[in-house]
Amino acid sequence: MRIFQSIMLVTVFGIYGCGTNQDQPMTENTTSGKTAIVIHGGAGNLKKLGLTPEEEALYLAVLDSALQVGHNMLTNGGSALDAVEATIRMLEDSPLFNAGKGAVFNHDGINELDASIMNGDNLKCGAITGVRHIRNPISAARKVMEKSEFLLLSGSGAEEFAAAEGIELVDSTYFFTQHRWDQLQEAIKDDKVELDHNGKKSATLFDKLKNEEKFGTVGCVALDQNGNLAAGTSTGGLTNKRYGRIGDSPIIGAGTYANNNTCAVSCTGKGEDFIRLGVAGQISSAMEYAGLSLDSAVNLVIQNKLKTLKGRGGCIGLDREGNVSMSFTTTGMFRGYINTSNQKFVGIYE
Repeated sequence: MRIFQSIMLVTVFGIYGCGTNQDQPMTENTTSGKTAIVIHGGAGNLKKLGLTPEEEALYLAVLDSALQVGHNMLTNGGSALDAVEATIRMLEDSPLFNAGKGAVFNHDGINELDASIMNGDNLKCGAITGVRHIRNPISAARKVMEKSEFLLLSGSGAEEFAAAEGIELVDSTYFFTQHRWDQLQEAIKDDKVELDHNGKKSATLFDKLKNEEKFGTVGCVALDQNGNLAAGTSTGGLTNKRYGRIGDSPIIGAGTYANNNTCAVSCTGKGEDFIRLGVAGQISSAMEYAGLSLDSAVNLVIQNKLKTLKGRGGCIGLDREGNVSMSFTTTGMFRGYINTSNQKFVGIYE
């Protein structure tokens, strides 16, 4: 407990954070030649989805293909940032996951997309939120990191910036998938808002979505041959979300974080809990200031703090030595990795 309280004090005063638009490295890297990549496609009570063996195989095949794209880039000398962006773009282009093409609808029947990316070498980062026409939000987030004086852009302003930087915009119909539309109709049908004076509390957003069993946010963390780490996350948010709700995916330190001194982390789950705990940044801080290993830091935050809060979700992590950690509080998380020994794993359940 004392260790975690110390970490909390550190983070409250902003010792972990996102770098300004400077190119100076935060660490002196030694080129080890090691590469590794880890991905996730969302966490939730996946057993309740009742996936058939054929459907499971389809998910695993997409995860495997995305892993291979990123790994090939890394082994050919590509940067961790390039691998993260390319891998997440593949997952955004798949209708199976809640990002890009497969994004869920908000209450008004609109797809609103969020993404963030971070460079562990210099702590530069970029994010976008609430965009509706950007085909690959992760690429727009990277443009924000590299070309903007700001770190987080939203809505129409983010789209104006993206268009000016040559990012592909699409008509909103591109994001339509029937299963996501049907999911929205079910969520709207179950919405039972009561009047204030009838003695019952109005249902909250998460009361309305209590039967939602899958959070399909996608993410990737990577280590390149130069010893640099990077992390990225992309999502369509929550089905039936309202009032411009924003989750943890575009929030640096909550859903995404990377620091060459410690680790790269991407999270998925109930975003409000990840924001409240600053999950991704806390894992890095536990390593840097308490001297914990990656796996110990991940389990401290996910299996201790997040579970205590009854938070749903999980994260993937990768440290500068190429150690992999994947942890979640739900019955499953779409996930996979190729480690420094070229061992590959893809899985769904516990």
